[in-house]
Amino acid sequence: MTIGIYGLGRFGQFWGSLLAKTPARILGYNRSPRAVISSIELVSLEELGRCDCVFLCTAISSMPQVCMTLAPYLAPETLIFDTCSVKIYPTKVMAEKIPLSNPILPLHPMFGPDSANQPDLPLVMCPDPRNNPRSTKLFAAWQQTFTNLGLRVLPMTPEEHDQEAARTQGITHFIGRILGELDLHPSPIGTLGYRKIFEVREQTCNDPWQLFLDLQRYNPYTKSLRAEMDVAFRKLMGTLETLTDDSGE
Repeated sequence: MTIGIYGLGRFGQFWGSLLAKTPARILGYNRSPRAVISSIELVSLEELGRCDCVFLCTAISSMPQVCMTLAPYLAPETLIFDTCSVKIYPTKVMAEKIPLSNPILPLHPMFGPDSANQPDLPLVMCPDPRNNPRSTKLFAAWQQTFTNLGLRVLPMTPEEHDQEAARTQGITHFIGRILGELDLHPSPIGTLGYRKIFEVREQTCNDPWQLFLDLQRYNPYTKSLRAEMDVAFRKLMGTLETLTDDSGE
């Protein structure tokens, strides 16, 4: 089997190193020259399109352009995965831009290079939105492959994923970016709670700024969550101001 990876940034190379644990040959393509790890063989776009499957490891906002660029080079029936952190939008884009003969399986590894050192890592798999005849069999086969890699596969619809992700990943990245605006440093008297929020800041701020923007823009459920957070923040600040006034300060 040949596995292709389109996009060899930090996550793409990390994902390639994970897939290299399978018996497959790992091929990769990047739009600009880039040094890559030894387990990934750099190839042309034409060669990538002939792989048995291709994982799109690109920014959410770049999905339309990436799909249009890749589509003419795809061999019939090559399986296409995305790895985006939202699912409704990229699923719609792939359904529109990828040829009908190519099965589509939307995917979201709920971890990255900074959080992969944990057991039982979750990975969301969504069904093919176009019901390609081969999709059911491919879904089952890849579910087993990911399970063999030690991942916990969670079948979901794109809508279920985005609703849940807004209240988990979305809020984590939002709070992490707020913490990133503060002058926080490791401290010898830091409590366990402090060390944990410091880890959240470091983990989220290591990810590209574009990922944060795309999470907030392309998940339709993050806007309402931000509004809830704003109400909660104002309520808490109001309570503290009342207490301060009562104390005579």
